[in-house]
Amino acid sequence: MSLSLTFHGAAGTVTGSCFRLSTPEGDVLVDCGMFQGTKTIRELNYRPFPFDPASIRAVLLTHAHIDHSGLLPKLSRLGFRGRIHATGGTVDLLDYMLPDSGYIQEGEVERLNRRNRQRGRAAVQAIYTQDDAIRCLRLLRPVEYRRWTTIIPGMRARFWPAGHILGSASIEVEAGGGAAGGAGPTRILFSGDLGPGGKSFHADASGPETPDWMVLETTYGDRERTDLDESGRQAVLRAEVAAALAGGGVLVIPVFAVERTQELLYDLDRLFEGGLMPPVDIFLDSPLADAVTGVFRRHLADLETDGDPFGRANLHHCRSVAESQRLNSLAGGAIIMAASGMCDAGRVRHHLKNRLWRPQDTVLLVGYQAPGTLGRLLREGAKRVRIHGEEIEVRARVRSVDVYSGHADRSALLAWLEARHGVGHGLFLVHGEEEARAAIRTALLERGWPAERIALPGLDDRLDLAAPRPALPAERHPRLAPAAMAAATAGRDWHNRYAEALLALRRTLDGAPDDTARERILAGVMGALDGAPVEGPRP
Repeated sequence: MSLSLTFHGAAGTVTGSCFRLSTPEGDVLVDCGMFQGTKTIRELNYRPFPFDPASIRAVLLTHAHIDHSGLLPKLSRLGFRGRIHATGGTVDLLDYMLPDSGYIQEGEVERLNRRNRQRGRAAVQAIYTQDDAIRCLRLLRPVEYRRWTTIIPGMRARFWPAGHILGSASIEVEAGGGAAGGAGPTRILFSGDLGPGGKSFHADASGPETPDWMVLETTYGDRERTDLDESGRQAVLRAEVAAALAGGGVLVIPVFAVERTQELLYDLDRLFEGGLMPPVDIFLDSPLADAVTGVFRRHLADLETDGDPFGRANLHHCRSVAESQRLNSLAGGAIIMAASGMCDAGRVRHHLKNRLWRPQDTVLLVGYQAPGTLGRLLREGAKRVRIHGEEIEVRARVRSVDVYSGHADRSALLAWLEARHGVGHGLFLVHGEEEARAAIRTALLERGWPAERIALPGLDDRLDLAAPRPALPAERHPRLAPAAMAAATAGRDWHNRYAEALLALRRTLDGAPDDTARERILAGVMGALDGAPVEGPRP
């Protein structure tokens, strides 16, 4: 039986998870996620799929994060009519997350088109709308952990706890005949995003043993974190909150609506209840995070925690735009939690625009920041940033903690892999920046893995799973050239360089001694532009 796997996302980059299994009975996707990060990467969301959406028979979804689920409404809008199989927790989260994503797409395009009209540029269309997302929800079908589900003729799947967020799963797929002529079906294990272990709400990740093939995430494959128990993590949070509020300002925490928000609320509740911190006001300024917290409350019986940590009197829910805007007048002594976690969309950008220039305020980053995102720029110490087209000086304290990561670090990834007791034919390393993928590969080679069993697929690479070992294709036809992908994932695409150039020009003009000097600088810039050749894209 012919069986192949094509990597349409999370290959050479962290986001856009999408893997296509092709069989004689039809094609099945594992995840259909949105690309996030630099504009060059995000532009892939607007391009046509590299396959016919109507030809896809089914989708298997590892979890609800938008970089794994965010293009499902586009898929269904363009003709997909199959089932989307996901755990009950994931289905419940997507009831809110996908319509919210559609709302964000519409809002961002509306703002962009206002600017395009002013600049005489053509209007663009949203990737999908809120209505598209709502229609897509009808295709969701809940599955139970550890129970086989028939997907299409000749293929079945089983979902295993991944310990990443509510409902997250690794997915074991059995399809057709054996690999390399062996008897029985070929078994492929997709890790999905793996949790670090010791989370407040979940058991640790598990999975089946000895698959034929494995697709392994490597998000944090190049770093180790200090292992902290719950009390240790809460001590770190307590110290950061105390330091932020001691300066008389407001603490802004950009949060991911799913899991990170609820973990922070849980730990703050424990600190308040234990008398370790005065119960300061917390403003949850994210309608999506508010709705998702409601989902968590409904699943409290399934979560590994006692009581209800989400019902405190000092927790205030800002559901309307007016309630969000009133937070601009807060002088100090409060915490604002607002999405998005990478600071690239949502209400948090308005709070950052309002507070980054205030030295008494603090921004606390608590999650992964993709290259090219505003969160990554802040974490790396940018002194000036652009938000909504305006230049903002960064005078606030910017702090970052890594104790709330939802991803396994290098040691945890390797431990989970070893617990599978081997892989029969080959291992594909995905969902990581190149340094992270290379670090995991090096660690495996040091542990005796044969090099020919480890592959680092690129975007849109197609590999034959009937082969005895992974063999990358001799000819590659990616939607984004490798050089452009490398620059974009490093946060150095032309969009970022353009923003840097504008900020540098502004600083240079401000530092010039007089207007005559400024005229000379501008004349030099314009002269360079007038004589610059127009060429194709460069690496």
